[in-house]
Amino acid sequence: MISVQRLQVVLARGGAGSRRGVVSLIEAGRVAVNGAEVREKGFKVDPERDRVAVDGKILSQLVSHRKRYFIFNKPQGVTTTVRDPHAKKTTADFFKDVPARLFPVGRLDRDTTGLLIMTNDGDLAF
Repeated sequence: MISVQRLQVVLARGGAGSRRGVVSLIEAGRVAVNGAEVREKGFKVDPERDRVAVDGKILSQLVSHRKRYFIFNKPQGVTTTVRDPHAKKTTADFFKDVPARLFPVGRLDRDTTGLLIMTNDGDLAF
């Protein structure tokens, strides 16, 4: 079964960045499909067959679109976000070894402890 998808969706699921963030990578000419530079946002790819690269690095995570789900007991002093240059520690820091771009579902204040879901499943998060 061929699973053709938009390039920015495949890049985001492959961990190259957020859906909005990967659009700038495409527009800047930093993305190649099967060795050819692609600047078209709506470009269609088959993640099972096409070789997608950002800055020459092949996204090996594209082969597996496995959804990942973690229940995370957020400790006090951790910011509920993927990236924040002003935060000492974020929820994403606890999942650096997971080969997927995870994001928190819900939000807890930095000084609040409690359970969060960390996932790469955008439909569940919505």
